[in-house]
Amino acid sequence: MARKILCVAEKPAIARAVATHMSGGSFQTHAIRGNQYVKNYEFEFNFGAPWGNCSVTMTSAPVKEEVDKDKLPIAENIRNQARYSKALFIWTDCDREGEHIGSEVRNQAKSGNSRIEVKRARFSNTERAHVLQAAREPVELDEFQANAVAARIELDLRIGAAFTRLQTLQLQAVAEILKEKVISYGSCQFPTLGFVVDRYLRVQNFKPETFWGIKVMLQREGKKVNFLWKRVHLFDRAAVIMMLERCLLAKKAKVTKVNQKPKNKWRPLPLTTVDLQMMGSRFLRLDSQTIMKVAEALYTKGFISYPRTETDQFDKAIDLKKLVEKQYPDNRWGQYARELIDGKFRTPRSGPHNDKAHPPIHPVSWVNPSQLNENEKKVYEFVTRRFLACCSDDAKGKGTEIEILYGEEIFHANGLIVLEKNYLDVYIYDKWESSQQLPNFEKDEMFEPTEANISEGKTTAPSYLTEPELIGLMDANGIGTDATMAEHIAKIKEREYVVVNKRGSGRSKIEELIPTRLGIALVEGYDNVVAGLPNSISLSKPFLRKEMELRMLEICAGSKTRQEVVQQSLDMYREVFIHTQRRIAMLKTACRKYLVEQA
Repeated sequence: MARKILCVAEKPAIARAVATHMSGGSFQTHAIRGNQYVKNYEFEFNFGAPWGNCSVTMTSAPVKEEVDKDKLPIAENIRNQARYSKALFIWTDCDREGEHIGSEVRNQAKSGNSRIEVKRARFSNTERAHVLQAAREPVELDEFQANAVAARIELDLRIGAAFTRLQTLQLQAVAEILKEKVISYGSCQFPTLGFVVDRYLRVQNFKPETFWGIKVMLQREGKKVNFLWKRVHLFDRAAVIMMLERCLLAKKAKVTKVNQKPKNKWRPLPLTTVDLQMMGSRFLRLDSQTIMKVAEALYTKGFISYPRTETDQFDKAIDLKKLVEKQYPDNRWGQYARELIDGKFRTPRSGPHNDKAHPPIHPVSWVNPSQLNENEKKVYEFVTRRFLACCSDDAKGKGTEIEILYGEEIFHANGLIVLEKNYLDVYIYDKWESSQQLPNFEKDEMFEPTEANISEGKTTAPSYLTEPELIGLMDANGIGTDATMAEHIAKIKEREYVVVNKRGSGRSKIEELIPTRLGIALVEGYDNVVAGLPNSISLSKPFLRKEMELRMLEICAGSKTRQEVVQQSLDMYREVFIHTQRRIAMLKTACRKYLVEQA
């Protein structure tokens, strides 16, 4: 009798896709009691040495450490299947979170069969060849990564529950609007809110200042050349007048530099999760959470690679030309793909990041647009155009720079001619346009400008924060992971700490994040509470959370245990919690200020 292998995926759709490839489409399907979505797929598969030909049961298991009631049938199914299995193959997503879910699946299986052997299938897309290779080359579960996620979950739960309970009980009586409201706290949620409030206050407190500059213009060969002042502008009008007078006294300007050189606009780097969220929010007019849900769906259906990755460099083993060829049928970029294979293909640039888990996000197969909904079309098109752009040559042009000395002031003018668009022909999200061609200038020649006068302007306020900018700030400050950033942004919207303000229309429409009065009150209140403590103690700034994430990396590296990191982080937050309890009146005062007095 063939040995039995239990395979467990994270999602029902992945379980079905893997079962289809491993069985060649020939499997039996069995429902499990108590859950309509999870199925067991049974088939035969040859794993190669040492397993050989085995009887396989493939299922899925989105379980938690403390199993929710609606997930109990799933846990029971794993335990039952494990009783008769020689080995367990874990097919969860290959990231830190997937490693943790895999450890939960392992625990359930072990409770059904303590002697079951546990293996981990590593895969980044559901293409047939890739799935079969993952099945035949299993690895060990990474306990360090699983422990890092378990530590984060425990800390987020304990810290979040303590602060949420404190501020909800203390603030509900402050204002009528808060009476029935749960005022939640999260160690990623609050720094995310802090970024939005900080930008909002900078805009509100901005006071415009008048500045002055010098404009120099020359008409030559029917072309108008505007020279830019090296100082750009000054805030002292009298000083600018004096400098202009010296220019006018000199009468003639001298050409001090004439540079003509090739210019390139670099093709983009391979696509990471953070870049997908930032660029997608900017160009596709979708919020980051929607983008990630759509990308997950495209991955599950086998159209793109795993969409959670920090890697911006392609492994040399990936046959990129084969992936390009798959795009031939498309009537939008199929011809461009053919031109790449016919001689224009270039090896993609390599960025500085490699998470050693997944390749950059790329299309795995071509899909007819009629099979996708509107949002799926947008995200698939972006991923594909980005991939083809990575495999293209840089855009090439010719730049001209002229520098002149007029009186004692330096001015310059730049010209650009785009000679080859290359990647820009397929990557419609980037722009690089020719400017007007400059007339001929000779070094050391003298000329009298056609015009020279003073310009006046005012400084403008920064704009409110947009979602792409917020993701960039979160990424730079270690707030959340590429897997959770979108969730934290969605949470501060859901809690009504932040609202979205839409400005403009069409392609120029911008969605700005504006804090509500409650959002401002919480940030200002907590800033007042911790005033006098070291800056790294602030709850609305990223330092505390960043410190916690660095300790998670120490768990991944094996230099610290889960217990050590949990205890160290709890000690840090306990100090702030006690301080908040003592000075809770300041948080109440801020809430009264914005929710009662300004209502």
